[in-house]
Amino acid sequence: MTGKYTSSDQDSPQIPTTIYPFLANGGEMGALMRAFDWSGTTLGEPANWPQSLRTTLSIVLNSNFPMFLFWGEQHLCFYNDAYRPSLGNEGKHPYALGKPGADVWPEIWAFIKPLIDQVLAGRGATWNEDQLLPIYRNGQLDDVYWTFSYSPVNDESGRIAGVFVTCQETTQQVLTRQRLEEGQRQVLAYFEQSPVGIAIISDPDLTFRMANPFYSELVGRRPDQLINKPLLKALPELNGQGFDQLLRKVIDTGEPYVAKEVAVGLVRNHQLETIYVDFTYQPQREADESIAGVIVVVTDVTQQVIARQKIEDAEATLRSAIELAELGTWQFDYTTGLIDYSPRLRVWHGLEPEEVITPERAYRLVRKTDWPRVRAAIAQAGTPGSNGLYDIEYTVVLHPDGQERILHAQGKAYFNELGQAYKIGGTVQDVTAQRQIQLALEQQVQKRTEELESINEELATINEELIVANEEIANVNRGLQETNLHLSRSNQNLEQFAYIASHDLQEPLRKIQQFSDLLKTRYATSEGDELVYLERMQVAASRMSLLIKDLLAFSRISTGQVAQAPVSLANVIQVAQENLSVAIGETNAHIQVGTLPTIPGDESQLGQLFQNLLSNALKFRRADPSGAWISPQIQISAHTVLATDLPISVKPVRQANAYYLIRVTDNGIGFEEKYTDRIFQVFQRLHGRNEFAGTGVGLAICQKVVTNHGGAITAIGRPGQGATFCVYLPV
Repeated sequence: MTGKYTSSDQDSPQIPTTIYPFLANGGEMGALMRAFDWSGTTLGEPANWPQSLRTTLSIVLNSNFPMFLFWGEQHLCFYNDAYRPSLGNEGKHPYALGKPGADVWPEIWAFIKPLIDQVLAGRGATWNEDQLLPIYRNGQLDDVYWTFSYSPVNDESGRIAGVFVTCQETTQQVLTRQRLEEGQRQVLAYFEQSPVGIAIISDPDLTFRMANPFYSELVGRRPDQLINKPLLKALPELNGQGFDQLLRKVIDTGEPYVAKEVAVGLVRNHQLETIYVDFTYQPQREADESIAGVIVVVTDVTQQVIARQKIEDAEATLRSAIELAELGTWQFDYTTGLIDYSPRLRVWHGLEPEEVITPERAYRLVRKTDWPRVRAAIAQAGTPGSNGLYDIEYTVVLHPDGQERILHAQGKAYFNELGQAYKIGGTVQDVTAQRQIQLALEQQVQKRTEELESINEELATINEELIVANEEIANVNRGLQETNLHLSRSNQNLEQFAYIASHDLQEPLRKIQQFSDLLKTRYATSEGDELVYLERMQVAASRMSLLIKDLLAFSRISTGQVAQAPVSLANVIQVAQENLSVAIGETNAHIQVGTLPTIPGDESQLGQLFQNLLSNALKFRRADPSGAWISPQIQISAHTVLATDLPISVKPVRQANAYYLIRVTDNGIGFEEKYTDRIFQVFQRLHGRNEFAGTGVGLAICQKVVTNHGGAITAIGRPGQGATFCVYLPV
């Protein structure tokens, strides 16, 4: 059983003559209810409606808040003007008025019927907030959100006869909130996934409130090591770097701060690193425009900075190289048709500093005979598919004096993705001086060639003469071979003579010494001059014996062969010290020996060399002003010198690339340097026999040993300041 409007036109209902007070107002819905034929419903005419229904409808129709009423067992529907927009322009309005709820709301009846039953069963009112209940309106099924409450309406008997619905469509609010939440999710996703570091730092403690993964990674910390921690506690290494002051300034002034390529010291992977960052400090404002903190956006530009620094260093190096090489640079832009010359190149071409250079202007500076070559070289370098290389030498003419300058230009063309040249550039070198030198050299070579041809003719003549001379030299060589044979025999005879002479001379001397010893014994108690004469005779015999021994040694060294074997000079010096141990002890000498090399040579001769040098140092000691002998201080050292570093006066017998220099230095009486050459001659003495004993043969033996080994010996000294003997032996 359903009701109907009294008019055939539902949009213009006829108002019945009887107006019930509870339906007197209510706007459109009041008019519709008054025009509705309620006799066809279970309610019947409004005159018979219970007072509880009348009162409730009066409240509904006179309220500006959306209200709905389900009444009776069929849950007949009533609603007011405030509720009417929720039903749309096409669909349930005005159809819903007076209809059973199941017919009006089939699409949501499964949801709302249990709520109605709950209220009718006396189990209390309901409350639903932002509940999605799709309804059919405006010709389609819309997703509609509602906030509503179902509460009981009692009739006169106290029985629950209806369900009073206060509701509000919240679709726009829900959709707006969803959009905001989605926007927040997107912002949070961007925040979390952003390829730059983002953090939010709040006032007043500069405490981290948020930090995305990239920021955490950038500063070398986990998020939990940052969030809710003050800046300088989370990142103590920033203390003193000024970032906290910058954050304070942004909070105090409200002005953003932007910085580029700032060096920051951060502890990452347990060590302090310096990175470079671009960052922005943006004030975070509240709704009332107060500043709550700072939004920090950081980008790691370390690689870019390092790359740029390398490029700048390379460019600086290139500029330095260009300056050192005195090069000019140039570049031609195919697009603009303009040429750029460096200041040096402008000077070479006679151009003003700011003068615009076109190709035609540049060509006019080149000697006309070079134009074709220059044009062809430029064209070839810019040809698609070529290697783009440009290499040419040309002459420029400086006006008005007509001075010429020869330039060598090199460059390379650069091509775009279409294979078209868009730029060519390179360097230029002024080779005027080189070409002038080259021309002079060529002329000189020509002259020398002509001279050589003349000399060759002369040499041909000389060669003929040399053939004759060679025959004469061959004859001379044969004579020399015979002479060498005679000398060899003479050396053998000399050695035999030296042995015989030493033996024959030593034997009488030994008898004289023995005879004098017998006489000293006999005249031991004599008070006359006999003992004095005997001592003089013994001293003379000893000197003669020593002289014979030294001469024999000198003769053997002069005529003997040098045995070549590795000889440790350290061992040689040690043996010499042992042989001279008595003299060393008597003179209280101190000998300091450095690191000495092992050299090829004759160990016996080298031993005699250094024993003689040590003996000299011990013998020629000096006395202090009181007359007391000063203990000898002897130093022996060695190092290597190149042949090119030898003193001019040192001329070794054998040529070598390097020599061992062995120095024997003492603190003895020394000598005047004018006697340097004399001391190495046989029988040459600088002091009388009464001052220092000796035969004058020892240093001659030293020189002979050094000569036998292909070296040289010299000495340096000053009276009263000691002497240094320098022995040079080939390496």
